[in-house]
Amino acid sequence: MNEKKVELKVGETAPEFCLPDKDNKEVCLKDFKGKYVIVHFYPKDNTPGCTIEAIGFTGILPEFQKLNADVIGISPDSPESHAKFVEKKNLKVILLSDLDKEVLKKYGAWGSKAYRGKTYMGVTRSTYLVNPEGKISYMWPKVRVKGHVEEVKSILAGL
Repeated sequence: MNEKKVELKVGETAPEFCLPDKDNKEVCLKDFKGKYVIVHFYPKDNTPGCTIEAIGFTGILPEFQKLNADVIGISPDSPESHAKFVEKKNLKVILLSDLDKEVLKKYGAWGSKAYRGKTYMGVTRSTYLVNPEGKISYMWPKVRVKGHVEEVKSILAGL
């Protein structure tokens, strides 16, 4: 339970990844070179906070796209779960499945968490803004859902 948590820093190259999307098609970070990428890690499809965040990113996706940015959500859910989530909530963001949690670990988004006096392994809701050169421009290591999407847009607009 006490795996050492990765700590990334602004200015570092973002860890590369290739993961399946809702259609089991492989999507890689390197596919987005030349664009900003908002990579957000979230615990579970169809849960209240994750739904608010996904709908929030979908709602202002055209504004992100005008700023040369794409949004990728990553969770340990299966591609099938993502497909149902996208369909049910009419999501437009890219959702990737990290079943073995390797990418979550690379970004420090997987580790022990405390809840109601118990410790368990889980996803820490976090977001990374990767610049067109593949470097981390900004990071939110512990995200609170309320106001987060707007804050990401504000930071991106200022770059």
